[in-house]
Amino acid sequence: MFKIFFITVFLFGVGSIFSQQEVKDSMSVEDLKARLVNDSDLVVLDVRTPEELAGPLGRIDGAINIPIQELEKRIDELKPFKDKEIAVICRSGIRSHKGTIILEKNGYNAKNVSGGMLEYRRSGK
Repeated sequence: MFKIFFITVFLFGVGSIFSQQEVKDSMSVEDLKARLVNDSDLVVLDVRTPEELAGPLGRIDGAINIPIQELEKRIDELKPFKDKEIAVICRSGIRSHKGTIILEKNGYNAKNVSGGMLEYRRSGK
């Protein structure tokens, strides 16, 4: 019984921390779509694998692709965009959240796209 209580409290705490960071370091798909139309300085980084880009969810035109597994060792490729905001996207928002953290730790201005490409496609064009 105590173990279940402890696990529940722990998971609630972790969820709260994630939620707080999510609000600060994220943008909605609607925000992303509006920015793609109105903000030519926005950079989109897709952290999915090349195979996923060729899949049914497709890709966003002009997005840079660096898979999350390679992001830390390839981060210098993003140096030309250090002064720009980077919208990080993946399939559902989990890997892009991790990518956002990696970018922020390296001095980049990054926002996770909540819901990822699943939400992007679900919301229509």
